[in-house]
This record gives sequence, C-alpha cells and structure tokens, in this order.
Amino acid sequence: MRFEGKVVLVSGGATGIGLGAAQRFVAEGARVVLMGRRETRLRQACAQLGPNASFVAGDVTAAADCATAVKACLDRHRRLDVLVNSAGVIGNGGVQNTPPAEFDRIFRTNVYGVYELTRAAVPELVKQRGNIVNVSSVTGTRPYANLLAYCGSKAAVSMMTQTMALELAPLGVRVNAVEPGVVRSELHRVTNAVPDYDAFLARAKETHPLGRHGEPADVAAAIAFLACGDAGWITGECMKVDGGRFMTSLR
Repeated sequence: MRFEGKVVLVSGGATGIGLGAAQRFVAEGARVVLMGRRETRLRQACAQLGPNASFVAGDVTAAADCATAVKACLDRHRRLDVLVNSAGVIGNGGVQNTPPAEFDRIFRTNVYGVYELTRAAVPELVKQRGNIVNVSSVTGTRPYANLLAYCGSKAAVSMMTQTMALELAPLGVRVNAVEPGVVRSELHRVTNAVPDYDAFLARAKETHPLGRHGEPADVAAAIAFLACGDAGWITGECMKVDGGRFMTSLR
C-alpha cells in the first residue's frame, strides 16, 4: 500500500499503459483520477477500477481541459501527489509522406499534451512534493524508419523529462519517464498503424531479447516504482522497460 492517502492523475487512463498504471495505483491504495477524450471508455475503466477511481473527460492538448482535470483532483480529494502523462497517439510515415496535419496531430498529443498537463499540475505537485512519470518510448532513443513524427515526439518527451527534472528538483518535485518497447494496447490499432496486429505482437518474440511483447502491467510496475518513496533519490531517469529491445539491431 505504497500510495495509501495519495492522489494520482493519469492521462490516457482508460486504456493500455494508462489503465495498467491506474490499476496498479488503486491496488496500492491510491485514489486515481483518469483523464481522456472518450467518456464511454473512461466510465468502463472506472467501473473496473472501483470506488477509488473517477474520471474527467478532456483533451490534454487543451489548456482549459488540463486545468479542469487538476481542479477535479482538488475538488474531490483536496490534493495531487502524482501525475502520469500516458496519453499518446501514433502514426506511420517518413519525411516524404507525412502530411503537416499528421505531424502536428502526433506532436500535439505526445509533446504539447505533456507540456499542458504538467504545467497545470506543477503548482499542486509542489505543495505535496510530489512527482511526475512520463510515458516515452524506445523509439525516443533509437530511430525507426517510417515513424518520423512518433520517434521525434517521444525523443522530445524523454528530453523534456530531464529538463523538467532539473527545473523542478529545487522545488522538491521529481520527474522521470518510462521508455517501453512493444506493449499490447489499443495504441497501434486505433489509427490502423499496424494492419496485422497479431503478427506485429508475434514478431516481438524475435525483436525483444526477453522473447515476448510487453503487457501494460509490466510498464505499470515501473511507473509505480518511479512514483513511490523507494525512488525518492531518482529524478531525470528515462527507464527502459522494453524487454531489451533498445540493445538489438533488428528493425
């Protein structure tokens, strides 16, 4: 029960890694507020998580929605201790075939979304000497062809994590990130980024040295560690949670 009495705000909390993180925090005693764009999925997630979970429908790219999400934490629980920036989107394309609108769509959620929600949450996190965990990606540390915007956006998240860690350390707020490999979630299927998803997951046995794809719970365990008191002297860390994927040469 490492998070008993703590309040956690999770963006992208209705599915995938965000939902996995919410499950872990609730299991360890936290009260969790989920933020996402799809109210139906948020309601389903809260029903699954139980009475210690609630939600706010909103878009992380909208400053007003981010302010509303933080206010909901305060109205319901009077505090905010942990922010998990898990909202993200993906899309295929290189420099020759990624339209500006698609490039902007990916950066708006993956980069500006982290910026907007963090900016809204920091004043409350300072009060509690809380912390932030961003969800980056193995694609932020190594290049993949035909993933220009996604790789670029996740590289930005990893660098923003370290920059914010330096800025907020004197205020008592830690900032870390996880960099997952392939994790089973809706992320790749929502925009049909991976047409044959089963084959994509099966290939992870070859591309990840540990011989399998990840599950949301794998990443959630790392997020919970970085957010808990046992990691109290860790900040600016971008933790690879990728089954060894970053070490391989396989594309």
